[in-house]
Amino acid sequence: MSEGGCDSTSKNTVSVQIPENDFVLGKRDTITHNFYENSDEKLYEDSYIEKPTAKEQAEDYLLQATMLLRHGIEHQQVGEFVRAIESLQQALALFQAFGKLQQQGQALSCLALVAYSSQDYKSAIVYSQECLSVMKDSNNLQVKIQAFSYLGNAQRHLGRYKEAVENLQQCLQICRELKDCRSIIAAFNNLGLVYKALNNLPQAIECQEQSLEFARQLKDKWGEEQVLKNLGNAYCALGEHTTAVTYYEQSLEIAREIDDERAQEQSLGKLGVAHEALGDYQKAIDYYEQRLNLVRNKNPRSEEQARASLKVACYAIGDYEKATQYD
Repeated sequence: MSEGGCDSTSKNTVSVQIPENDFVLGKRDTITHNFYENSDEKLYEDSYIEKPTAKEQAEDYLLQATMLLRHGIEHQQVGEFVRAIESLQQALALFQAFGKLQQQGQALSCLALVAYSSQDYKSAIVYSQECLSVMKDSNNLQVKIQAFSYLGNAQRHLGRYKEAVENLQQCLQICRELKDCRSIIAAFNNLGLVYKALNNLPQAIECQEQSLEFARQLKDKWGEEQVLKNLGNAYCALGEHTTAVTYYEQSLEIAREIDDERAQEQSLGKLGVAHEALGDYQKAIDYYEQRLNLVRNKNPRSEEQARASLKVACYAIGDYEKATQYD
């Protein structure tokens, strides 16, 4: 393979590390959770309480900042975006106060992820750019990968395609330097999405095929399922619906293998659309019915979409009686 091998242990996640060289942990086991607003004299009026040194106070604040960073990541992972932003912004403020650039970069990268996950693409761009500015002289390439990725993806959503291509190519270049296969999968896939949005379908397919190659090398079933579906979308856009069906069928097979109902629903719907485009309405109805059975009484929106698709397909073959069953 042209990459010369990959580090399959690398993960596309933010690593949270307690700084080891910048300060020595104090003997006390507790973490102070109060931002001291009163004077030191008021806080330590009792003469028998030993006043901590400035170094010990700094250690407490930095430990607190690290815990806030961890909490922010935990909130993001369960979809609690407001709480995630609150924790991460507090962590960032503390890291800024103590001039900890590495940790500032981590906090900003996490904030970019939360903003992107909550579809606040403008904020995702701002946080990503701030992260890259802070980390410009850092050798932490993993955080830079994440920042370039969030930046490029957010720009794609806002239609800023030229910038998106530039930043995702930067992301891919760093991924290759690290031989980080998991991040390479994402980088090629995301570049393909931008090229598809630009209607450069051959380039989109080339990127997706390279992404698929790495996903299969790494035996990343989740990544493979996503890329197969995107390849199907690109071939559909080209009007090559038979080829698209082949990719959608593979995507569906893997979605069932990994027991991902959301992915199954998406592939079933896309298979229905592709077969309609091929004029095989009966096959389309079969896939739409499978989708309906999967989402019935679970996802009202998807159920409504499946019923609407079934009605259209039934009308297309003149089966008006059956169409009424999906009202």
